[in-house]
Amino acid sequence: EVQVDELQRLLAGMEKEHRSLLLKMKEGEAELARLRSVEGDKLAEQDRSAKLEKEVAMLREKIHHLDDMLKSQQRKVRQMIEQLQNSKTVIQAKDAVIQELKEKVAYLEAENLEMHDRIEHLIEKQVSHGGHSSRARSKSEYVSRYMGSIKRVTGPKPLPLIRVVET
Repeated sequence: EVQVDELQRLLAGMEKEHRSLLLKMKEGEAELARLRSVEGDKLAEQDRSAKLEKEVAMLREKIHHLDDMLKSQQRKVRQMIEQLQNSKTVIQAKDAVIQELKEKVAYLEAENLEMHDRIEHLIEKQVSHGGHSSRARSKSEYVSRYMGSIKRVTGPKPLPLIRVVET
């Protein structure tokens, strides 16, 4: 998420520079058009015009390069978001498996306790030969008692959906 935030911050900076360069290019083109419209064959105007043409060409090249970088960064951000969502899905699936296993353990513990009570009861019967009998607990009592003592694991909160708008 820190990397995603950093990439989004970089994308915002690149977009700002992109707009700035577009503005400069339009200003340069406007200046170039104005110089061409003015009469004269003055050498200074020709030099200025040539410089502006070079600057406009250079700015176009920079804009093209920035567009490519923006698209690349957006692809990376989309891939990172997809990886995060896949990881979240895997974690939720593992949480569900853990919960199932906890419930199975609780059931087996209850069954084990019931068996121990039955064995104790049988031993008491054999030792006392019909003295007083203790009440045997049912499996459902053990399960409910044991399940009441463990906390249910809930899945993590779903992550917010991040959208990337390609320009």
